[in-house]
Amino acid sequence: MINDLVGLEHLLLIVVAGLSIMMVDAFSKDQAGLALTTAISLFAAAAVSGMVAVRGDIAAPELITRYLAVDELGLFFDVVICVGAGLSALLAGGYLKEHGLERGEFYVLLIFTTFGAMVLARAVDLLSVFLGLETMSLGAYALVAYRRTSARAVEGAVKYFLLGSFAAAILLFGSALLYGATGHTDFAGIQEAVGSGAADPTLTILALVMILVSLAFKVGVVPFHMWVPDSYEGAVTPVTTFMSVAVKAAAFAVLVRVLAGAFGDEVSMDLFTGWTPVIVLLAAVTMVWGNLAALAQSSVKRMLAYSSVAHTGYVLVALAATYAVGSIAVSAVLYYVAAYTVSNVLAFGSLVLMGSKGKEAVSYEDLAGAGRRHPAAAVPFVVGVLSLLGMPPTAGFFGKYYVFSAAVQAGMVWLAVLGVLASAVGAYYYLKVIVYLFMREPQEGAPIAVPMRSGYVTVALLLAGLYVVLMGVTPGRYLDLAISAANGFLG
Repeated sequence: MINDLVGLEHLLLIVVAGLSIMMVDAFSKDQAGLALTTAISLFAAAAVSGMVAVRGDIAAPELITRYLAVDELGLFFDVVICVGAGLSALLAGGYLKEHGLERGEFYVLLIFTTFGAMVLARAVDLLSVFLGLETMSLGAYALVAYRRTSARAVEGAVKYFLLGSFAAAILLFGSALLYGATGHTDFAGIQEAVGSGAADPTLTILALVMILVSLAFKVGVVPFHMWVPDSYEGAVTPVTTFMSVAVKAAAFAVLVRVLAGAFGDEVSMDLFTGWTPVIVLLAAVTMVWGNLAALAQSSVKRMLAYSSVAHTGYVLVALAATYAVGSIAVSAVLYYVAAYTVSNVLAFGSLVLMGSKGKEAVSYEDLAGAGRRHPAAAVPFVVGVLSLLGMPPTAGFFGKYYVFSAAVQAGMVWLAVLGVLASAVGAYYYLKVIVYLFMREPQEGAPIAVPMRSGYVTVALLLAGLYVVLMGVTPGRYLDLAISAANGFLG
């Protein structure tokens, strides 16, 4: 019985932690330590995943590997998801108390949503994809609506829930069609059927389109991104952080497994050969639209939301190169997702730190003059947005370098050039925030008059800032980890 659980240690740790926090919340009125307990549990799960990867002992019984991959790719995403969720928990520890929203169910929802994200990132069967996706999504819907007295939060949650329900239904329809076309629900069987020509081509193409639409919704690909700005803006900032890093990382993980795994041999189409041209088109549209839409925003949270859409496009650039250059492209995806995680935690975490007295710093005017009056709160934001922009020597610079390099090596020079130009557009709205922070006078009543002081938030920003710098100064160490995971996945 114990041997049947090999490879699930970190998942079991998350479940036990979630149940324990639920019991503590039910029988104790003291909730002061729940944020720290949640963060420690998530960091411990990340450490377990990292140790298993270093040890190289990732064998698991067939009962598990039939539905959940126990490989280096899964371990890499486990670390990214758990670190992102742990840092979000620390941000929540300061934010919720400051805004009078501290309730134990927040941490229970956060940790079980993380569990769903980890299952999704490891899913190698359409059944486990659906179960992981819905476990993650239901928790995310509830987290967006956590501030239930806010009309914006309720609106964002309802939009996210309704559109997410349609996406889940489309995924189920696509899965049913794919089973009918191939006779398999597991990715290995699907790949074999598609590669050998045994699968019905019409049903397979239709199924792939439906599955791709569903997963594109989860990562916020244009034109399936409509929920992103409203949900990001309506949610409390720690939830926005969590959604932009852990939820998105899990969705990219399963997207890699579906396209480079189940459909790694590609599918013949009437107009195109395989899925690569479709991903190229989605990448181009998403990069351009995400950056242009971000230019028009007056809310920093909405700007970062559209920025998140643009970054999805950058990841798709590397994903589009997967069929041509293999592990080079997959490793670029992995590095970029890791770099984006710590960079986004810095940006959103600084907004948490600069809010106070029940108010959030969400508009450009709210941030005016903060850099001169409270540099300790503004500097992490500057480092975060410079990394998102891709300035050296930050993690974001090498993330974009590896992504665009993969595209060039795959012969998609024009797509890499378009990505660079889109990044140049992004420089305007990122640098605009810095201008407001240091070169504008604050307006009366700005919520940053007395910045929030929280040890939890400070620790989260220090950890995220450390890795933004380390991944920028010594990128080779982290790229090697990404390459190892990519090689293990592609064989």
